[in-house]
Amino acid sequence: MNPDRFQEIAQKYNSLRIAVIGDFCLDRYLEIDPARQEISIETGLPVHNVVNVRSQPGGAGTILNNLVALGIGHIYPVGYCGEDGEGFELQRALREKSGVCADYFFQTPFRRTFTYCKPLLMHSGKPPEELNRLDSKNWTPTPALVQGRIMDAVLKLADVNAFILLDQVDTPETGVVTRRVLESVDAVSKKRPELFAVADSRRGLRDFPALTFKMNAAELSALTGSEQHPPLGELKTIAATLARKQGRGVFVTLSERGILGASPDGSVEHVPSLPIRGPIDIVGAGDAVTASLTAALAAGATMREAMEIAMAAASIVIHQLGTTGTATGSQIHSLLAGAPF
Repeated sequence: MNPDRFQEIAQKYNSLRIAVIGDFCLDRYLEIDPARQEISIETGLPVHNVVNVRSQPGGAGTILNNLVALGIGHIYPVGYCGEDGEGFELQRALREKSGVCADYFFQTPFRRTFTYCKPLLMHSGKPPEELNRLDSKNWTPTPALVQGRIMDAVLKLADVNAFILLDQVDTPETGVVTRRVLESVDAVSKKRPELFAVADSRRGLRDFPALTFKMNAAELSALTGSEQHPPLGELKTIAATLARKQGRGVFVTLSERGILGASPDGSVEHVPSLPIRGPIDIVGAGDAVTASLTAALAAGATMREAMEIAMAAASIVIHQLGTTGTATGSQIHSLLAGAPF
């Protein structure tokens, strides 16, 4: 993509209003100094001494982080956290971010804060070494009262430029994106066909309404019953068929093969990934793609332009080690212009 064309698209980002509806979690990084390891007198087990703690929004918050980095003017997180210390940290982190309106993100005593606790061994001159993660999740159905507050927020935000839905939980009906919430999003989408609404779910999109789908190749295979690793030509046919069936676009990330997009009119585009420039960490790349696709399409980019921007964003994020990274507009512009990183 011509970097001047990206600049033309990005100039509209500040005027966009985007709602992110989904499972916001706290990414808490515990930086451990191996040189300070001790042995517990009581248990005889090794003690890892934490020398620094970093916290940032994760899950749907990773998409939000990327929207902030792109310079989106108005971002509305729609979700909840618990009345606990992690919830306090998550709310504070959201409110500190530029362009974020947290009026539709609330605390509730009926849920714990979804947390990914990531211990990292910090080695001098080497990438951080991640140890076993410690997760805190909700395993019971989301109470009707909590679902009602999410549904009310969806209706109040019906006039935004775009919805992004991220379903991050492992067990159905235990997070933000429940069946009732999907019904409310579907109702808004049908009343406003011009609203760009994109959905992504780690459990697959089988029961989702006709929104724009963003998924990986394995999720496409599970949804359509196709083979696991078909050739690119066959993938294009499968994605095009799905897009025509539901009357909305379909985007499929293909790891090192890049991304393809299909429109309801049958057109299909493929954009390859950018070359690797050193050590990589793929965490957060998919969320950077979601954010960049949504922002670009809401700003008037073509499908191919949006995918080229998304691939640049993914390339920037995967080269950020030991963190769930983001891609700024200036970084994307520089990469598209051929500047070294």
